[in-house]
Amino acid sequence: MEAAVRLVNASAALNRHFLTKTTANHFLRFPRNDAVVRVSGTCIRASSSVTANPINFLPFLPLSSNKLFNHSHSQPPANHFGPNDAGFAWHRPPSNVINGENASIFDHRETAVTVVLLGWLGARRKHLRRYVEWYNSRGINAITFVVEAKELLSFDLGRGVEKRIADLSNEIVSWVSHEEQDGKQRCLIFHTFSNTGWFVCGSILASLQGREDLMQKIKGLIVDSGGAGAFDPKVWAGGFGAAILKKRSSSAYSTVEDGKINGLEGQVSVSMMQDKEPDIIETMLLSLLEKLFSYIINLPDVNQRIKKVVSAVTNNPPACPHLYLYSTGDKVIPYQSVELLIEEQRKTGRKVFSVIFGPSAHVDHFRTFPSRYLSELHNFLKECFATVKKT
Repeated sequence: MEAAVRLVNASAALNRHFLTKTTANHFLRFPRNDAVVRVSGTCIRASSSVTANPINFLPFLPLSSNKLFNHSHSQPPANHFGPNDAGFAWHRPPSNVINGENASIFDHRETAVTVVLLGWLGARRKHLRRYVEWYNSRGINAITFVVEAKELLSFDLGRGVEKRIADLSNEIVSWVSHEEQDGKQRCLIFHTFSNTGWFVCGSILASLQGREDLMQKIKGLIVDSGGAGAFDPKVWAGGFGAAILKKRSSSAYSTVEDGKINGLEGQVSVSMMQDKEPDIIETMLLSLLEKLFSYIINLPDVNQRIKKVVSAVTNNPPACPHLYLYSTGDKVIPYQSVELLIEEQRKTGRKVFSVIFGPSAHVDHFRTFPSRYLSELHNFLKECFATVKKT
């Protein structure tokens, strides 16, 4: 009940704010060269400044961080998990892995690769740990970025999230724009979760429009449990509701005994999933959220901002292979909408792969089907770097 009461109060505040005239600002700007930001207490040099606008965080509402870098030849710090989930964090594989036999699996020993892991709403960095471990075991750097639900219900109305996304975009641009000290070229993979991660990715891509030199360095895009329902209030409500109630899917739950990744293989037990009827609190919460988002996403400024972000990731995405991971058991993102997007993307001639995981819940495909999930990732990355080798 406490969660529902907090949401009602937050919703009232949001409505009062949205009824006040606001001026829309450009979502992401390339910065002044002297701009400096702090992430988890560490100073880094950003490539742009940001002017926060309370309305700018809206595309992310529903969708259920030694030296980091200088602008020349710098390396991400050693593998670590910060004490909190503020900002973004670099996770670097051990040096003996970077040039080891696992790196040769994907033919990327001549390039330095970073995967950008963009979490679902309510995720914490620890929830992305096993993905980081798997990528690191292949000699791939990882950046993790997460958004907590409380950040969007705070007094600053998500302006901190907006700034963090801009900081992340600047960091990515700074890293990929340069070579490694040994002359290796740098490239990127995006791995997004839910519509939150998908929207963050769209915002970053929107900031790169017109920068073909940078867009060409994106070698793969993975969309896990996202990519649909950008203008559907039920999707927004389901994602936000799942984050508030700390569920992978609203109206569903799973019990999982986590395993450990040991070397190349993941040993994780299959989730025992059960459907149950939503309780009265969940029903009230979803109804309230759906009404709230029905209003919010139709505000002209918000609607245009969502269109811009979605267009960047659907109409003007990087010319690299795409992989969609989804399921019929996802109660947040309707699988039919994902399949429609996949078909639309294929009609444009883009190389699009897809995997459907049956009954697994929202952003729960890896825990439910670990062997298959990692196998599909492995095959996709081989395709991405085979494409790089041909070009």
